[in-house]
Amino acid sequence: MYNIIDGHYCLSEVRIVMLGKTGVGKSSVANTILGEKLFKISSSGISETSECRSETRRVDGRDVTMIDIPGLFDTGRSEEELKAEIVKCITECSPGPHAFIIVFKVERFTGQEQEVINKINQYFSEEAFKYATVLFTHGDQLKEGQTIEQYIHNNQPVSDLVKKCGGRCHVVDNKHWKNNQLDDYRSNQFQVKQLMKTINDMIEENKGSCFTNEVLQAVEKLRQEEEEKIRQSPGNKTDKEIREEAVNGISGRLLINLTGIAAGGLLGALFGGAVSGGNSSSMKPTAKGFVVGAFSGGVTGYCAVQEADTLVEAIIRAVNAVKAEANLH
Repeated sequence: MYNIIDGHYCLSEVRIVMLGKTGVGKSSVANTILGEKLFKISSSGISETSECRSETRRVDGRDVTMIDIPGLFDTGRSEEELKAEIVKCITECSPGPHAFIIVFKVERFTGQEQEVINKINQYFSEEAFKYATVLFTHGDQLKEGQTIEQYIHNNQPVSDLVKKCGGRCHVVDNKHWKNNQLDDYRSNQFQVKQLMKTINDMIEENKGSCFTNEVLQAVEKLRQEEEEKIRQSPGNKTDKEIREEAVNGISGRLLINLTGIAAGGLLGALFGGAVSGGNSSSMKPTAKGFVVGAFSGGVTGYCAVQEADTLVEAIIRAVNAVKAEANLH
C-alpha cells in the first residue's frame, strides 16, 4: 500500500530481495539495513542461512522486508534444491519485490559472476533490472581514493550490468567500514543511507509499483485466500503468524505439485494448456489446468512439464494446478 504525499510515493512497506552467490555478504548487508543482527553470520564472515528467509523491521517509519535467497546462484545445487528456493522466494515476496539488490564482491569478475546475471534474467526476466541496484561488498579492496564507479569503468560486463540497472551502484565493507568516521565514502552508515536513497528514488521512478509477473500475482491471490482461511479458523494469531503460516502452506503445495509433475509420481497434476514462450512477464496460460487421477495424472503431468522451457514456466503450471485443486474442493 502507498500514499502520495506532496507528489511523492510513500510506501508503508518495502520488499527487497537480495541476489548473489553465497558468501558475498548479503546477510551482513541485510542486517545493516534493518539495524539488527537477524541473519546469522559465522565467525568466518560467511552467512549461515541455508534456505530462503525473510525478516521485517521498522526502518525510517515504514516496514522494510529483506529477503535472502542463499545458494540460488551457486554451482553444485541440485534442480530440486533450486525449485525449493525459487518457490519460497516467490511466496515470500508476492505480489513482488519493490527492489532487487544484486551483490558482488570487489574482486575479479569471472564466469560465475556472469552466471549470476544470466540466472537473474532466466528466473526474473530482463524487466527485473529496472528494479535493481548493484551493491559491491569488500570495499576495502578498492585502491586508495578509488570510487566504485572508477573500479567498474574498465570492467565491461559489470559496467553493462550497472547500465541495465539505471546506473545504480554502491559499495560497502562489512568488516572495515563499520565505524569509519573519518571518511564518509568509506563508511557503511553513509553508503547504506545512499543505497536506501537510491532505492527510494527508483521506487519513485517506478511510480510506487513493484516488480511482478503472472506467477507472483497468482501466488499473491493464493496467499490472500490462505490467510483468510487461517483467520476464520480457531485461535488468536497475529498478522505476522498468519502470513508466515500462509506462505509456508502455499510454498509446500507449489513444491509438491512441481515435484509430483517432474517425477511423474502419484500426485497426479494434469495441466490442460501450454504456456506461451518468451520471458516470464509475458507467459500466460492458454487453458485452465485441472487435477485428475493419481497415477495416470502423474504420468501425463510429467509429459506436460517436459514442454516447459524454463523452471519459471514449470512453476506457472504448478500455480495453475494448485488453483485447479482449490476449485475442485
